[in-house]
Parts: sequence; structure tokens; C-alpha cells
Amino acid sequence: MRAPEFWKRDSVGLTPAILTPVGWIYGVAGWCRTKLATPWKAPVPVICIGNLVAGGAGKTPVARDIGKRLNLMGHNPHFLSRGYGGWEQGPHLVDTRQDPSGRVGDEPLLLARTAPTWVSRNRAEGARAALEDGADTIVMDDGFQNPGLAKDLSIVVVDGRYGFGNGRLIPAGPLREFVGPALLRAGAVAILGPDEAGVETELMRWSVDLPVLKARIRPDNQSAHEKGKRAIAFSGIGMPEKFAYTLHESGWDVIRTHEFADHHAYHPDEITRLKNEAMRENALLVTTEKDIVRLPADRRDGIEVITIGLQWKNEADLNVLLETLLD
Repeated sequence: MRAPEFWKRDSVGLTPAILTPVGWIYGVAGWCRTKLATPWKAPVPVICIGNLVAGGAGKTPVARDIGKRLNLMGHNPHFLSRGYGGWEQGPHLVDTRQDPSGRVGDEPLLLARTAPTWVSRNRAEGARAALEDGADTIVMDDGFQNPGLAKDLSIVVVDGRYGFGNGRLIPAGPLREFVGPALLRAGAVAILGPDEAGVETELMRWSVDLPVLKARIRPDNQSAHEKGKRAIAFSGIGMPEKFAYTLHESGWDVIRTHEFADHHAYHPDEITRLKNEAMRENALLVTTEKDIVRLPADRRDGIEVITIGLQWKNEADLNVLLETLLD
């Protein structure tokens, strides 16, 4: 789905006002679901990378970064995902050579490049499967609102430009739950990009005393000769404007962008049209790692894939957070 414009910060109008009572019901139902649940406690540390808004905060890049750090620390982390966008119920160990995105979703295919990744609608069953396969740490990509598996550390990821949107609950706004009670379950907050939305101020308003980690998204495969090159960008992610911003920030001359719904399943004809447009404009056609895995295999040639990583402002604080948990 595409997030409606009125979900954005400082939005006003009749629609969000009318939908606000529905949002309250949604929030209370979620709160009750969390309070009444009895989560299963795994015998190994469970780290949850979640967010409070619907899509696009940057959970998967943070989860991959955490997985890499755990590997460097000598651990055997396994990722656990719901597999949004795929039909697999699980528990299922993702095979990047065999599994299409239609089965497991696009994000698990990216995670599986870093560490073993399990898709499971039932998070507790997925965690048990990972344990049987030798996991000594479990990293959940999303699932902060899922009460089935106990978390030892939850990192809430917030996009610095978007923040908590208009501050209203679904469907009146992008929030999955009430901000204050949600942050009481968190162990840290990670702000990605410049804090233009005033996330830190919002945390102070809720009197939340949590470690605040800051990072910026940067292309991993950016080379000097690509700077200044003309590009036509397309993406189907939670906040597609973030991809265009990252390209601009890295020096690309983005002449046009095409935005699709999150987890969009591309039709071959759509890719043909995009390639023809890039050829007419004498530009490179560029997209994200998350999008390329959803393209038909025979349509991927000639498309530049931008891989991204995180540059932490306070990397030492993140390492201490993980080391303290694991010790």
C-alpha cells in the first residue's frame, strides 16, 4: 500500500479527524493484545528491530547491521521475519538460490545474505526452529508489536525526517500503537537521517530516558565515477522518497523518479517501459536491493542496484549495548 498524504507530519483536514476515533480503537485493541499475551521466552538473547509507524523506517538495514556485528563478535545470529509479501507460513529457512520473493518476501532475501534467515508467521515457532539449527542469538526484523516471543532488547527505528508522522493511530495516521506505552518496552531508539521531525524532542515530551543511536544511510557501492551521472530511479519501498534523497546526497543527478507501493510485484512490461525511458534520456536506471529481488530474473540486466549501509554517529554506544546484552 501507499501511505496517504495526510499521514505525514502536521497534516490537517477532515479525514484524519474523522478517522481518529477508529485509531483509538485500533490502539486499545493492540494494547490489550500485548497485555494479555504470554510470550515464549527463548533460552538465547532475542533482539527485536522494530518501529512504531507503518513501513519505511529502515528496520531491515539496522537488522542487517546488527547481524554483521554479532558475526564479528563470534556469535551465530539467525534472523527471524514474518516474511511480509510472501505466502510462506513457516517456519521456513530462506534459500536465496531457490526461494522467490513471492514465497518469502523481499526483506528475508536480503537478510539471508548476511546470516541464516527464518520466515515464520508464528514468531515463537520460528525462534524454536532457529535454535534447533544452532542459533545463539535471534534478530527479529520487525515484530515489536508481536507478543508471541519475548524480547531481551528492542531497538525502535525512527526515520529522522518522518518521525511519528502526524502522531495519529492507523487509519488516521501511521502509528501502529500509542507512542508513550510503546517506548516503555524499548531498550533504545535509533534515528536514521537528520532529525528534522524533532524525534529527540518528542522523546523528551514523553519523558523517555533511552539510549538514542544516530546513523545515516549511505550507498555501500558508490564509486567516484558514478557521481554526477544521470539517473532514473524507481523503487517500491515504504518511503520511496528516501531512496531519491540518498541518491541526491551521494551525488547522482536524478532526473526522474518512479514510486511504487511498498513490496510492489513488478510486471515485465513495467520494467520494459522504465528501461526504454532510461535509454531515451541517456540515463542509468537505478533501484534498491529490496526492489531488484522482486523483478523477474530475465528483466534485471541493465539495472544499477544501489546497496546501502549505515554510518553510525555513536557506533561505540551501539557496540556497548550489544555487548552488555550478550554478557
